[in-house]
Amino acid sequence: MKWVTRERARVDRIACPWLIQRFIDPGAEFLFVPEAEVMDTARREGAIAFDVPGVELGHHRDRCSFDAFLEKYRLEDPALRALALIVRGADTEARDIAREAWGLYAVASGFRAISRDDHENMARQFAVYDALYAYCSELATRGG
Repeated sequence: MKWVTRERARVDRIACPWLIQRFIDPGAEFLFVPEAEVMDTARREGAIAFDVPGVELGHHRDRCSFDAFLEKYRLEDPALRALALIVRGADTEARDIAREAWGLYAVASGFRAISRDDHENMARQFAVYDALYAYCSELATRGG
């Protein structure tokens, strides 16, 4: 399946592809385009648009796109729920909702700055999300 979102990804637009590839669609293909082209690209490519205004898999109220994916695909893993809080904090102005959110925002900003394009950025950051997921899994196992 193809998925499309806005270019110049930082937090949510990298966290969501990680979530998609690890838990929803291992063979996913990601397209990053200018915001004004997302919906046309989705129609032309038969892709699912995410993290743009007005789509199901986008921001709703105080929740970010990562939260929307968890809801739509009924991903109830406690570690993913904990990771969602970190992603939401890093992707919005609510960085104080998870102490890790400030660090994720900084790391994601740095990777965006040093990557040639969104695909390289995504490839570099997936290890960060793997590590955060392991961290969240450990916390969930310990009950903290």
